[in-house]
Amino acid sequence: MKRTQFLTSLSGLGVLALLPKSSFANNLAKPINKLKAKVVKSHEGDILNVIGDIQTHKLVGSDTDNQIVEWEDNVEPGTGIPPHIHTKEDEIFRVIKGHVEFIIDGKTIVLEAGDTAFAPKNIPHSWKVVGTEKAKMITSAFPSGIELMFRELASLPPGPPDFEKVTKICGRYGISFG
Repeated sequence: MKRTQFLTSLSGLGVLALLPKSSFANNLAKPINKLKAKVVKSHEGDILNVIGDIQTHKLVGSDTDNQIVEWEDNVEPGTGIPPHIHTKEDEIFRVIKGHVEFIIDGKTIVLEAGDTAFAPKNIPHSWKVVGTEKAKMITSAFPSGIELMFRELASLPPGPPDFEKVTKICGRYGISFG
């Protein structure tokens, strides 16, 4: 292996300084990211009522090259999601306010402000707001795509959800209940 190939295989930015000034080295130093910076203030975002889970979408796949989606959940006591499994994305839940009971891989824990839970794909999990206080969470899913499912669920008619329709929509996005 040639020295240049070896150094570039390390993929550290520090090795770029060691490379000779060639078009190859110059091209490595050019940013390939075509994403635009985005700032979303606390009162901004796309608000969706996803079967009682009031979500404010802050970043979606089109903002992040489909790497991540992030939303804020503002939910009343008793609101939650039954046990389910994602096959496409991992999720991170960070509780900002209130108390949220999580069941992840059969283990139950109540999280409060400042606590974080990680629910990897293919691991059953659920959550429910407990106590008398409204809860606020910041939820991230990666890769993105789940926001498209939330948009479909939010477009269902108001009133008690038709779980057959909900299950069918979720299934198209690799999410099953049970």
